[in-house]
Amino acid sequence: MPGCQHDKSLEKMTELILALDVETQDEAHALASPLRGQLRWVKLGLQLFTRHGPGIVDSFAEKGFKVFLDLKLHDIPNTVVSAIKSLRGRPCSLLTVHTLGGPAMLSRAMEAARDALPNTELLGVTVLTSMDAAQLAAVGISFAPDAEVRLLAKMAVESGLSGLVCSPRELPLLRRELGPGPLLVTPGIRPGGAVADDQQRTLTPAEAAAFGATHIVVGRPILKAPDPVAATLAIQREIAGALRPDTF
Repeated sequence: MPGCQHDKSLEKMTELILALDVETQDEAHALASPLRGQLRWVKLGLQLFTRHGPGIVDSFAEKGFKVFLDLKLHDIPNTVVSAIKSLRGRPCSLLTVHTLGGPAMLSRAMEAARDALPNTELLGVTVLTSMDAAQLAAVGISFAPDAEVRLLAKMAVESGLSGLVCSPRELPLLRRELGPGPLLVTPGIRPGGAVADDQQRTLTPAEAAAFGATHIVVGRPILKAPDPVAATLAIQREIAGALRPDTF
């Protein structure tokens, strides 16, 4: 696993990940299947993973999709290590752990992933996009969201993780602080005119691409669209039209 060695000069186009936050595997496949050939990535989260188990990762990989497995693992180091080992050999290209688990947990997670998932990039979740300053204060974190993201991001990179999951609004900050190396995967993306739902810190796909996201994650604006295929292609066009610098 090439911790933080991603070369952005080799990948100029920000990639779209479809968040399949739906109730059943059948529903997820029905939404994703028409997009084969148009979309490379799908995100599978706790909802589907809890209901269907690790085999759901195989089912999407077999259809040619790259899988972002968003489990946000957060526990004592031994438990996180055991969870990663239980995924041994699964074809997930991205896997998330929560940086609030601390440096010992992150370092042990990296060691386990190198062994059990050598083709998987491990990403650290910093501050959830549903959290603003008031929400952070409510759980005893006095830092502003940007400061907390900076702290957690540096810790993740120093622990060897390949990249981060962050709000798109922190993209400029993280590119300044961390340079072009880490993958930056951004939920909280809302095309122009879309409802924000429970996301507090959002940008459009074009804005996130211009600020240096390697991947953007979009769920409800596609899943709830009258024509999900058309919505996906519209977002792809918006990304393609973004003015994205070669270096950050």
